[in-house]
Amino acid sequence: MENHTIHTKALSRLLQIFDASFPSGGFVHTFGLEPHVLLGIVYDAQSLKNYLLNVILDQYQKFEFAYVKKVYKNLQNNRLERLVIEDAKYTAMQSYELSRASRDLGSNYLKHINFDIKKKIVKDYFNAAQIGKSEGNELMVLSAYAYELDVNCDTFLLLWCKKNIVNIAYASLKISRIKPSQVQKLLFEFDDLLKTLIKNSAENISNFNPLFEETIFQHKNLEPKLFAT
Repeated sequence: MENHTIHTKALSRLLQIFDASFPSGGFVHTFGLEPHVLLGIVYDAQSLKNYLLNVILDQYQKFEFAYVKKVYKNLQNNRLERLVIEDAKYTAMQSYELSRASRDLGSNYLKHINFDIKKKIVKDYFNAAQIGKSEGNELMVLSAYAYELDVNCDTFLLLWCKKNIVNIAYASLKISRIKPSQVQKLLFEFDDLLKTLIKNSAENISNFNPLFEETIFQHKNLEPKLFAT
C-alpha cells in the first residue's frame, strides 16, 4: 500500500508540472511540423501519425531517451560531476534558441519544485544549477525531480514523450484540417509502441534529425517551435 501511495503521489506531481497551463510554463519543439503541413507532407491523420513516429525515431530515441538514461545512471551512482558534464553536453548539442529555452524552462521549474528534496544527489544538482555551476536544462531538471519522486526512468520518459507528442499534435489542429477525434485516436495508438521504443533507445547520443534538417530549410522564415505558457 505504501509503494502504491508513493507512486500515485509522484504521478500526480508530474502531471501537474507537465501541464502547460500552470505558471511554470511549457515548451515543445515541433521539429518542422509547420513546413510539413505547408508542403502537403502532413495532411491527414495517417500522415500526422507517420510524422510523429519519425520524430520519436529520429529525435527522441537517438537523443533524449539515451540522454535521460545516462542522467539516471549518474543520479543512481551519485556522480554530480558527471551530471554537470552531461548538462553542458546537452546545451552544446542544441541550437542556440532551443538551448536557451531549455535553460530558461529549467530555471523556472526549479522555482516551483526545489523544496523538500530528500535525496542528496538531487539536492546537490539543483544547487549547482541554481548557482550557475551547471546549465540546469529543462530535461535534466525534470529527470532529477522524477528520480527524487522514485519514478523509474522508463515511466518518466513515457510521460515526458507523450506530453510532447500531444502538444505537437495539438499544434497540427491549428494549421491543418485534421479533426480532433482523429488526433485523439492516433495518440492512443502510441501508448503500447512507446514502451518498446523507449526500451530500445540508442546506446550513443546523436542529435541529427533528418526529418527536421531536410524540410525546415525549405521554409527558412518559419519558426519550428511551439511555446505554451
